[in-house]
Amino acid sequence: MKSLPVATVLTSLAVFAAGMGGVSAAGAENTRLRPTTVPASAEARLIVTYKEGRGPALAQTLSAGSSARDAHSAATRRLVPLAAHAGVALEAGGLISPLAHVVRAQGISAQALAERLRSHADVAAVSVDERRRALAVPNDPLFSAGPLATGPAVGQWYLKAPTSTTPSAVNAVTAWDRVLGRDSVVVAVLDTGVWASHLDLAGAVLPGYDMINDLSTANDGDGRDADANDPGDWVTAAENSARGGPFFDCGVEDSSWHGTQVASILAARGNDGQGMAGTAYGVKILPVRVLGKCGGYDSDIQAGMRWAAGLSVPGVPTNPNPARILNMSLGGAGTCTAAYTSLFNELTAAGVAVVVAAGNSAGQAVGSPANCPGAIGVAGLRHVGSKVGFSDLGPEIFISAPAGNCVNIGRGEPCLYPIITAINTSLRGPNAGGSQWTDSFNYGVGTSFATPIVAGALGLMLSAQPALTLAEMKLALQQSARPFPQTGAGNDENGNPIQACRAPTGADQLQCYCTTALCGAGMLDALGAVERALGLHARFTVSNNSPMAGQALVFDAGGSLLAAGRQITSYQWSVTQGLGVSGAFTGATNAATASLTPTAAGSFTVQVTVRDDSGATSAAQLTLNVAAAPVEPPVVPPPSGGSGGDGGGGAGLGWPWLGLLALASWALLHRRRG
Repeated sequence: MKSLPVATVLTSLAVFAAGMGGVSAAGAENTRLRPTTVPASAEARLIVTYKEGRGPALAQTLSAGSSARDAHSAATRRLVPLAAHAGVALEAGGLISPLAHVVRAQGISAQALAERLRSHADVAAVSVDERRRALAVPNDPLFSAGPLATGPAVGQWYLKAPTSTTPSAVNAVTAWDRVLGRDSVVVAVLDTGVWASHLDLAGAVLPGYDMINDLSTANDGDGRDADANDPGDWVTAAENSARGGPFFDCGVEDSSWHGTQVASILAARGNDGQGMAGTAYGVKILPVRVLGKCGGYDSDIQAGMRWAAGLSVPGVPTNPNPARILNMSLGGAGTCTAAYTSLFNELTAAGVAVVVAAGNSAGQAVGSPANCPGAIGVAGLRHVGSKVGFSDLGPEIFISAPAGNCVNIGRGEPCLYPIITAINTSLRGPNAGGSQWTDSFNYGVGTSFATPIVAGALGLMLSAQPALTLAEMKLALQQSARPFPQTGAGNDENGNPIQACRAPTGADQLQCYCTTALCGAGMLDALGAVERALGLHARFTVSNNSPMAGQALVFDAGGSLLAAGRQITSYQWSVTQGLGVSGAFTGATNAATASLTPTAAGSFTVQVTVRDDSGATSAAQLTLNVAAAPVEPPVVPPPSGGSGGDGGGGAGLGWPWLGLLALASWALLHRRRG
């Protein structure tokens, strides 16, 4: 079998190669103990542990060998003072020990009830009675460990929980206990196409589109069409050496099956007893073919981005399955062009996340389009959390994820920490029966493979909370990221201690300790990202997005997003910038809505901080530009009427005019006399 390239770096636009009776609360008079408003069907379920020697003991009933009914009755009696204290009816559940049992209540959150019960003198401890499930470790043989003949012995190490040996692992395996990928979530893979017949992708791939216009690049005999299967992207020695030909100096290579590899990292079928598991297995892959022989053109890539997101592309049918996430394991050198910038702005406005590989040119500046504003640029990490030698870096990076590495590999030695991928066994066109996976010898690494791990984490987040906005998705990724380690990577290739990463200078920069200035917010944590997706997200609207000075504005945070069963307990509004423009709030600042009237032209920023009954908080901000109030034309008063009792005889003329008129009459009279 051929050996996959460590990083397929093509010129310009090339590839960079997821009961019983209850107790009434009658007599509770303290209004502070009234239940927080929650759906009447909501149930709080807690474990309450009593203090030794406080209140009537359950031990007597239990030790006497009484029936379950008697034990339950004893627990129910003990709840009487607790119910009065909490101001809510309580029901005894299963007993755990003479001092502990389950307590249930309706119409109040578990967190709010726990807070009340903890303050009772008889209570030693209160905890939420959480539901637990068997850990979701898939039975795919390559997940745990590869076959001994090929490895890797560590299996899909990058999807497991972090350890002292592999601190960069993203903990997808624990995230799967919270949520699995849903088939309603669509992730587009813009790449060489996808071989949808691979055993580990069967049923996971939607109909896509081939966006390649150039026939020689397409390598499938036609231009744009609805066939996004990968026909192969091999380049022969003759093609590579033909001056003036389309593939001159591209490099001789076998077909990479790069799009298939990327798609499998993202969504290979999990728990199917074969092969590998994708980061977000269960989501749907939308293949968009934009790369062929020797890479692909910006025009095809940008058209593919538009089509994948559901935007119009002339001459191409509308995409019936728009993607919320685009994976682009591709790029090239140079700055972000105006065309990419405009397109990223459009996709950002549409709420589409675009995840792009940083590049594999050994620590050089981030490539394009990963360096475009709005892109989620991904740098690559070694298993120990340091930047892997081939990964590029820079301030445009959003987050980092495992990219695979081999650790001092020698000729004929296995790669110890590769990224497992699905491939076809053929070196040129696809082999219909050629389903295969990479391993420790036929291995794959690169920022191309770190990127779909991040895209997969986003897929899990949307599976957990489909209503997330793009801004909320990105914020959750950043806030959940784990800090980069600054020790433990050992020595570099020359035996010297690993140094902190530095800004790209044009020279190669191999393994180094990442900083947030150059490698993004931190190391991807799929579990943390999913948990934040399921949490509280402050949101608010404003009655007028283009206000003028003097116009009253109403802000409303009642639509904030929160986890099922949670309730918002407080709001706090403030003006964080431009108070001289906004003026003060005209009413309460601790309710779901708030009002103010801008007093001048300029800009100001409003923030709301929301807290729920679990104690979680979330803040949202909005900056508004205020236009000046229109200037009214000056009002010219009409000439004033007569005054001083002239009875209006001056026809509305004032005394000065009457004086002049009298003087003119006198002059005319004397002129006639003369």
